[in-house]
Amino acid sequence: MSLDTSDTTLAVSDATETAPRGPRGIQSVEVGGQLLIALAHVGRPMALKDLAREAGMVPAKAHPYLVSYGKLGLVVQDAGSGHYGLGPLALQLGLISLQQFDPVRLASAELPALAQQVGHTVAIAVWGNRGPTIVRLEEGPTAVHVNMRHGTVVSLDGTASGLLFAAHRPAVEVDTMLRAENGQTPDAAFLAVLDQVRAQGWAARVDGSMPGVSALATPVFDGFGAMVLALVAIGPSAALPVDASSPLLAPLRDAAQTISRRIGWRG
Repeated sequence: MSLDTSDTTLAVSDATETAPRGPRGIQSVEVGGQLLIALAHVGRPMALKDLAREAGMVPAKAHPYLVSYGKLGLVVQDAGSGHYGLGPLALQLGLISLQQFDPVRLASAELPALAQQVGHTVAIAVWGNRGPTIVRLEEGPTAVHVNMRHGTVVSLDGTASGLLFAAHRPAVEVDTMLRAENGQTPDAAFLAVLDQVRAQGWAARVDGSMPGVSALATPVFDGFGAMVLALVAIGPSAALPVDASSPLLAPLRDAAQTISRRIGWRG
């Protein structure tokens, strides 16, 4: 008995011809690029055999790529140890990349989708010359009536974003802002709260600056590990959970980490 496969063959052929294809690249560049990715991932100079292993290739294959990268300045080899590290051109590219990515602009693009995902109003707060300052606000499906707009300076110890900045800014700045805000300096209880914020990686305030309104905030860090802004979810206290099991915490953290990585954070 014979089996007619003409229809099947035609279907497979059509599927192959119509399947979308991505842009064609140069395979050798992609292969050699694994060495640069490995150096960036490990974050320190490496011996040839260790670097090759991290990049998924044998040393004999990795060496010619490293020679070429060395001529370009992407890689340097230490004369004493023989270890390979990222070179001056890699540094220049990194600095230029950081200049091109404005964290507020990147975070602003995330706000509309984030507001829908968490179901509450979300905001971006940065550190200004008067303290934590709201620079972007995106209303969510759950309305919250607060006296807040672009440029609003919020409390350092009475808001979630304020606690985040207090936990990550230099102590002398925090002392100065607290004195200006309420005439007091940080006490033991406040410092303990900041320790907890740093340890857990997020901050919350229930009925903080305004009764009936609570907030949950996560930090965005730059390539030097400095906190550059806070992503904040704001909503009615009765409808906005702010503990560790809050369903808002994961999307806020994911968005903050995505933005952080785009501006060079490697935490």
